[in-house]
Amino acid sequence: MVETNNRRLPVGIQSFEEMRKEGYLYVDKTDIIWQLANEGKKYNYLSRPRRFGKSVLVDTLEAYFMGKKELFEGLKIMEMEKEWVKRPVIRLDMSQAGAGPETVRSYLDDAFHTLETEYGIVVRQDSSLAVRFKNIIEGAYSKTGQQVAILIDEYDSPLQHSWKTPQHEACTSIYREVFAILKANDKYEKFVFITGITKFTQISLFSVLNNLSNISFDPEYAAICGITKEEMLRDFKPEINKLAVSKGWTFDEAVAQLTAYYDGYHFCHENMVDIFNPFCLINALADSKLKNYWASSGATSLLPKFVDDMEIKMKNFEDCPIDSDTLETSDVTGGGAELFLYQSGYLTIKSYTEGIYMLGIPNHEVRKALYKIVLPSLTMQSNAQVITTQNMLLYSLKLGNLPEAMKSLKALIADVPYSNKKLACMDMEERYRLILSTIFNAIGCRVEVEKMIATGRIDMVVETTNFIYVLELKLSNNGGIDAAAEQIRTKQYTEPFKADKRKVVAIAIELDDKGKGLVDWKEV
Repeated sequence: MVETNNRRLPVGIQSFEEMRKEGYLYVDKTDIIWQLANEGKKYNYLSRPRRFGKSVLVDTLEAYFMGKKELFEGLKIMEMEKEWVKRPVIRLDMSQAGAGPETVRSYLDDAFHTLETEYGIVVRQDSSLAVRFKNIIEGAYSKTGQQVAILIDEYDSPLQHSWKTPQHEACTSIYREVFAILKANDKYEKFVFITGITKFTQISLFSVLNNLSNISFDPEYAAICGITKEEMLRDFKPEINKLAVSKGWTFDEAVAQLTAYYDGYHFCHENMVDIFNPFCLINALADSKLKNYWASSGATSLLPKFVDDMEIKMKNFEDCPIDSDTLETSDVTGGGAELFLYQSGYLTIKSYTEGIYMLGIPNHEVRKALYKIVLPSLTMQSNAQVITTQNMLLYSLKLGNLPEAMKSLKALIADVPYSNKKLACMDMEERYRLILSTIFNAIGCRVEVEKMIATGRIDMVVETTNFIYVLELKLSNNGGIDAAAEQIRTKQYTEPFKADKRKVVAIAIELDDKGKGLVDWKEV
């Protein structure tokens, strides 16, 4: 086995300089970065989900424009860059600017003050933020004789957090006023790069900076953030081996598991390179564990604000068409739930045909996180109640303990279809199917609803590591448990799984037709 102790993985480190000086592993993207800075457009906007390496990218660009050649030794950029010009860099990180006009003003005031000191700019008493920003850009240029690089990270953070609050309009007017300067000061600027998650088009940078190129869907930048499978196999072999040894897997099985959990992102239909979520992959390899890192990092906090009635729409998100105009140019405030879910990393591009994107959930980790969020509202129970019962259900399913599993399932769907008014538009069996599939997805099982086989359609197939559960659901007024068992037998529902080395368990389930939950069950 390869020694991994002396290798340092950059868990939680966003500073390029720290990574390079302290000997952390760095996935080399500097060829794409050089191309962006030198052969790309002047004004650029890149949208990627949270925890996708945008800040490291901005940090690397900053080091490059400041001419810190020594940090790039041994990287691809060394063959491309010959001059290493040191330029003035103005960098703003709007994730530090809060969610209201006061905090946004205060952050910009502080950032501008630092820059004014650096470039020896005298500020008049009554200067607005916009005038100060203009003077900083011009002052930096006249002091150094070099055009300025301007980097704005997480530009939309205050706008997201203030959205649907009375503060939002005041925040956007600051943006309109201050960032309009970028267009007016064009001749002093070498390169402007803005990152974010969502676009607020009408109201912010995008209305005043109509010359901003959205490079988020460009094929040459598809892999500028995140880690490709090729990069993972090239740079992390020892860590993958270590994970494999600790789990008793082969190297290829470890790769397959990492892929199922954290891969599956695509950001461009012309370059469908598979991208791993870098935050999760690096954490998983550092810990030798497959856990839900992304959701627990707070990446899910804004969902309820942008997505209504999510629990009912869940099944629509598995295969979700959206036209290219909406996906590529629309404003999140008017683009619907799918657009926000795409931009924030819950959905990704699965395919593209004639102007229509098909979106879907990228991987196992995200699917589990999404279903976990909607479960309490679907089952009308508190989060704490749901979690305890869920854990018991998962534990029982993994051990094949059916009586305990069914007891937990019964508790989770006690009265749901009856009490959740939003489900009233569905017929009763459909409601139960939605709730059951949500429950199994939320505990991390693989679920297939209405699986087509040669002899018919199985209501639900639920897979764990050692078991395959084949479920047939029948309402009490539709023959109940006996009809369900009979259907499993006559249509030989367990046949297609015979070749699998896991144990196949067929269960007939009777559900109350008035919505009172699980009446009875039996193993067939």
